[in-house]
Amino acid sequence: MNDNNCFRDVFDAIANPTRRRLIRLLAESEELPLHELTTKFQMGRTAVSKHLTILKEAGLVLDRKVGRETRYRLYAFPLSEIQDWAANYNMFWSHVLLGLKRQLEEEEE
Repeated sequence: MNDNNCFRDVFDAIANPTRRRLIRLLAESEELPLHELTTKFQMGRTAVSKHLTILKEAGLVLDRKVGRETRYRLYAFPLSEIQDWAANYNMFWSHVLLGLKRQLEEEEE
């Protein structure tokens, strides 16, 4: 987290495989309580909760209280930052693959 932004960096948030798995699980469901998410991992409730907090700080997860439990859901909009960043490299790979195609075609002739 930097001083200029109160939110955690989305790239930092998804760098961890556990958090990527949490995102995947939340994407497959409308909403999941903490106790149900915890059963999907070989770690305790506190550890899963810490990962969810990081995802919340990045704006990727929303939560709400229902009685005594907290339910979590995915808010995927911040992932568009990653999609936009990766899209810049699509042009790079398109250029590289086009060059490879031309080279292969020249070798065939």
